[in-house]
Amino acid sequence: MPAANSYQPQANRTRRAPTWARPGVWSWAGAGLVLGLLAGALVFAPARWLAAGLQASGAPLQLHNAQGTLWNGSGQLMVGRSALPGRLEWTLRPQWQDAGPALSARWRANCCLSEAWTWRLQPDGQALRLHIDDLPAHTPLRISAALLGGLGAPWNTLQPQGQLALSTERLSLRASAQGLELRGAAQLDALALSTSLSTLQPVGSYRLRLQGSGSPPPSPNPLTLATLEGALQLQGQGALQGGRLVFHGEASAAGGLEEALSNLLNIIGQREGARSLIHLG
Repeated sequence: MPAANSYQPQANRTRRAPTWARPGVWSWAGAGLVLGLLAGALVFAPARWLAAGLQASGAPLQLHNAQGTLWNGSGQLMVGRSALPGRLEWTLRPQWQDAGPALSARWRANCCLSEAWTWRLQPDGQALRLHIDDLPAHTPLRISAALLGGLGAPWNTLQPQGQLALSTERLSLRASAQGLELRGAAQLDALALSTSLSTLQPVGSYRLRLQGSGSPPPSPNPLTLATLEGALQLQGQGALQGGRLVFHGEASAAGGLEEALSNLLNIIGQREGARSLIHLG
């Protein structure tokens, strides 16, 4: 008899599924699709997302009529109810700096800045650090003091006119669970200020200076207010305590001008004879 065929097919032999039918392949494909959609949405995120974020935060600065994308956009910057003339333009870029990720923001405003102003936000251990490029005193950020009226009381009563000039030097802020740490310095000059509460035009020019903890000389009162010139004399000191600003100052009139500044002194602070005392915080 002929030899029996030694090959016996296995009835329960398993067939391997094609690559496209494997569940793991579809899981990875689905994850890739979702990530791709998210990346695309982020890349083309509209500028109005930034405006919505400012609105949700309740910040005094708001952005209206935002155009472009989150990364390259522009809008009308509002200080309370007052608008900055012209449009604010910005460019956001992720970058790698000092062996860590960071986000760079370049701000441009033809009305107020002579060149782009760069900020960098970077994680710092359990904190966030914001580095702000220098604005020299000869090329500061310049805005009209009338914008302060949009912040409400007491500015809407004072209705200030004049020019504000902001300059910075090695300025950085570090926010952590322990509080806010400031280094460097910022200076705000209020020049040729006038107000509807006085017939004197202008009443004076003033300087508000903020000196960070890392900037010599160290001072227990890093915030100082001084008079540069004018009939209205202002002075004071303050500091950040427990995350809030504490400020004590006083206002007075130059000799012979008390009557012309009486209404203004009554509004600025608590009247005490010829002086008006200012307390914040």
